[in-house]
Amino acid sequence: MRKLDVLTKQIVMKQVSPCIYVYMQGCTTHLPRSIMKFPPSELHSAKSSPQSNASTKKVLVLASTSVLLLAVIPLYLFVTGARLDARSSRELGIRTGASKGIERVDRRCDVFRGKWVPYPNGAYYTNVTCPLIIDQHNCLKFGRPDTEFLNWRWKPDECELPRFHAGQFLEMARGKSLAFVGDSVGRNQMQSLLCLLAKVEFPEDISHEYSIDTTYFKRWYFPGHEFTVATFWAPYLVKSRDADLGGHTFNSIMSIYLDKPEPSWATEITNFDFVVISAGQWFFRPLMFYEKGEIVGCCSCEGSKNNITDLTRFYGYRMAFRTAFRELLSQKAYKGMTFLRTFSPAHFENGKWNTGGSCARTRPFTSGEANLEGDDLEFYLTQVEEFRAAQREGIKRGLTFRLLDTTEAMIQRPDGHPNHFGGRLLLKNVTMADCVHWCVPGAIDLWNEFLFHVMRSETRESLQGQTHEIAR
Repeated sequence: MRKLDVLTKQIVMKQVSPCIYVYMQGCTTHLPRSIMKFPPSELHSAKSSPQSNASTKKVLVLASTSVLLLAVIPLYLFVTGARLDARSSRELGIRTGASKGIERVDRRCDVFRGKWVPYPNGAYYTNVTCPLIIDQHNCLKFGRPDTEFLNWRWKPDECELPRFHAGQFLEMARGKSLAFVGDSVGRNQMQSLLCLLAKVEFPEDISHEYSIDTTYFKRWYFPGHEFTVATFWAPYLVKSRDADLGGHTFNSIMSIYLDKPEPSWATEITNFDFVVISAGQWFFRPLMFYEKGEIVGCCSCEGSKNNITDLTRFYGYRMAFRTAFRELLSQKAYKGMTFLRTFSPAHFENGKWNTGGSCARTRPFTSGEANLEGDDLEFYLTQVEEFRAAQREGIKRGLTFRLLDTTEAMIQRPDGHPNHFGGRLLLKNVTMADCVHWCVPGAIDLWNEFLFHVMRSETRESLQGQTHEIAR
């Protein structure tokens, strides 16, 4: 879709901010089965990329006003040039309707819109104080020489974002459970959360009690607060398998069953009170789409040569999110709060993921120094459309759906990736840069500041609602 067409669609359909995507392109080197679940498809980008005691009348007026305000949320629209290192313009401030406030959790401030400012106090923790960090994200352990990437704080335009408070988070989560469903970037967020919480209570690894695969299906328990954190590996959210008889390669075709949620999370999800959904990078592989057990099409697979309908990856992406959200809505026992975490950008420069591209910057971008393509915007629009539809249905069922929009913040952090200072993956004996995942500690800790803020806001609203009911 041409950029002009995408922007026109955004204005007409009143959507929200775009996001960086990682593209899967051409490499046929075979990947050993032992690391099949962590392909370089997650390591690349094809593009350089306060409440008053008012009278009843006043309450009614305020309620009416709130309904109007809750129908308005921010739109961030980035219009960019052809290269990551090129300056690009950004259009902000367009508003869009929603059945209930999504981004603007605090009605007085949109915490997802702002900029990074110097913060000399540094990170919440280090790799020494938190031994839970896996090598893949452990930039300090692997000798990253600069530490300036730790000395920045997100500053919303209209207010201050509260600092993460591990004690308060654990109290809110006491006796509850949280699941991250998606790919390794979701696991990246879990790593950050574990380290943030470990300052108050160190968790126990109980993964072996629930899964044989304790690398991609992790479960941690905080006994003092009876709180569980889990991660479910589901890069497509729906059921998938390798389609190539020749074995899994960096660019081999995957079969994905668009109407079947991945069983690993779908069979367990009713046990969780908070669920963070995310997915994306894997959709840039060649894909074969199945529905009702039959092939309905494919993308990047030369399907027309075999009389298979060529469908876009956006089709598969939409259907995967639709299926995932419908699964949550259809399970009567599920009472959890669902979060959609939007995509974070990759920042490859001077090449693609497999042609020597890297991310060696040591400072955040200033406003406008980000690169997006029309496809990235289309992916984001598709994602949010399905989220909104699920949110409307959720309201009917009394379920809460909330957006964690990390895009505005993370597009500004080309300095936040491991680059060559993380666990190594080799491509033909050449170490590849990781410009998709994020250093822990680092910029990704903001995602859990957002999560803490939204959870706390929802808790306050729930308590206020209960107080109003009792008063009646």
